[in-house]
Amino acid sequence: MHSHGQDEILGTAYSDHDPVGFLEGACFAASEAILDDPRWVEWRGGPAHEFSAV
Repeated sequence: MHSHGQDEILGTAYSDHDPVGFLEGACFAASEAILDDPRWVEWRGGPAHEFSAV
């Protein structure tokens, strides 16, 4: 999240539902449709929608 000139990581996602929950926790109305919008979600460590156990 970018707020007040600073970037903040809201959490690590383990499913598609997690980033939606992070944004809702930051007081944004969100749905899974935003997951493919790079303005809202930056995927790191792998392709979008692919989650694996470590």
